[in-house]
Amino acid sequence: MSLDPIYYAISWILLRWHSLWDAIGIPDDRVIGTNWAWILAIIFLVVTLRIILFPVFVKQIKSQRAMQALQPKVKALQEKHKGDRETLQKEMMELYRTEKANPLMGCLPMFLQIPVFFGLFHVLQHLKPGLSDENKQLYGWPLEQFNSAFQAHLFNVPISAKFGSSAEQLAALGADGTTVKILAAVLVLVMMATTFLTQRQMILKTGWAEDPQQLMIQRLMLYGIPFTLLFSGALFPIGVVIYWVTNNLFTLAQQQWVLRKFPPPQMANKGGTSARPAAGTKTSGGPKSPVQPARTGGLFGRKAEAEPVSPVVDTKALAPKPGAKPVNPKKGARPANKPKG
Repeated sequence: MSLDPIYYAISWILLRWHSLWDAIGIPDDRVIGTNWAWILAIIFLVVTLRIILFPVFVKQIKSQRAMQALQPKVKALQEKHKGDRETLQKEMMELYRTEKANPLMGCLPMFLQIPVFFGLFHVLQHLKPGLSDENKQLYGWPLEQFNSAFQAHLFNVPISAKFGSSAEQLAALGADGTTVKILAAVLVLVMMATTFLTQRQMILKTGWAEDPQQLMIQRLMLYGIPFTLLFSGALFPIGVVIYWVTNNLFTLAQQQWVLRKFPPPQMANKGGTSARPAAGTKTSGGPKSPVQPARTGGLFGRKAEAEPVSPVVDTKALAPKPGAKPVNPKKGARPANKPKG
């Protein structure tokens, strides 16, 4: 299957945004070693795609909530059909159909962005010297804008360069190898950090799953994906890393808004009550919630200060016993109802 339609779509969006910034008056020449019109074109490529995918993102959040609500029923089915995998799968599919929950919906936004990522990767890789005028005009690129994009830099580093570029490639781009590696390493570390934070934000707001398989997936998403970027990031052009970091930052802001708009069940009660039993009370022996309560304290998981608890006073213990004499009566106090002498 050819990805040419994706290459044309990515190129069209980039060219439209570049033309807009050029019309506004942002120069194509370098300012602080950067061609800002092309950097902004990449950034607003992210904004364009995230606006298009926003309804899918909202469906992803709702699907995750539906899956959380179904965990007690899923666990009951697992206990009921233990050892009968075929029947278990049929019962779970029927449960998902009845409750209108789709386990794959949680991954749909990521899957939809994968072709875009590879499309941008290919388009930026295409910005290289030595191409004929015919090849430069592939995917709808005018010659003038192709030559402008080919010369685009971020802090004196070509956006088509990468950490793993060979000496010959860097020489063809007219780039300094040390400067490229320093900037690429910094951007890859930022890419890893923002990827970690986007996953952490979601887990902090929805809670860690108790189901071993889901818990393993959460840990893989939280730690595994950022770790792999340490190696794969060396293969990404600078422009692709800019796209990834911008996408992560946009995701952080978008998730924060959606999670406030559609809070998880354990966060929905703002009146200060909690699903946890009060201290000193007995709890029933029923099963635990499949999802642990979300931690508060924001993105970095800082714990909120404990609210002061009023001491419980046993009024029965303080009440005087029948027939007991008053303790330490005040001197000089006249008894009530005593006749004047």
